[in-house]
Amino acid sequence: MSKPVVGIIMGSQSDLRIMKEAAEVLDELAVPYELTVVSAHRTPLRMVEYGTEARKRGLKVIIAGAGGAAHLPGMVASLTSLPVIGVPVKSSNSIDGWDSVLSILQMPAGVPVATVALDGARNAGILAAQIIGASDKDLGDRLDAFKKSLQTKVESAAKTIETNGWKSAL
Repeated sequence: MSKPVVGIIMGSQSDLRIMKEAAEVLDELAVPYELTVVSAHRTPLRMVEYGTEARKRGLKVIIAGAGGAAHLPGMVASLTSLPVIGVPVKSSNSIDGWDSVLSILQMPAGVPVATVALDGARNAGILAAQIIGASDKDLGDRLDAFKKSLQTKVESAAKTIETNGWKSAL
């Protein structure tokens, strides 16, 4: 496998049920990635090492998922100049996920974290690919095909509905 260009990290192994969706879409788009657990609270030195060494290791984007207080995305963003995409995870210790969403959204000036929807790891994977695809023609072409497949799925669904007697507005 090629050298990873996307790092997918999560605050605990329980976040894998959500974060695997980022890995799955990166697999679909043939984007090499690494996936691991890095806790801002339980392994802060591991987090610092991960964030400070990411660029040197060849990563171009980091996807960081966390629930509850959700400090991981912002803390990693404070350690690197790479783009960081935060995935708020609705976890067992979360207040309906809003604590995670707000913790990731409300970053101070100078430490941006792109934030996707609650449990939105699939979109985080797509966004990471789009960031890299902006300067990688082959990946950009794969993304164009991916977007076209989304269009085709919607058009197919519309035809199925119309075939079953419903009237189209178009």
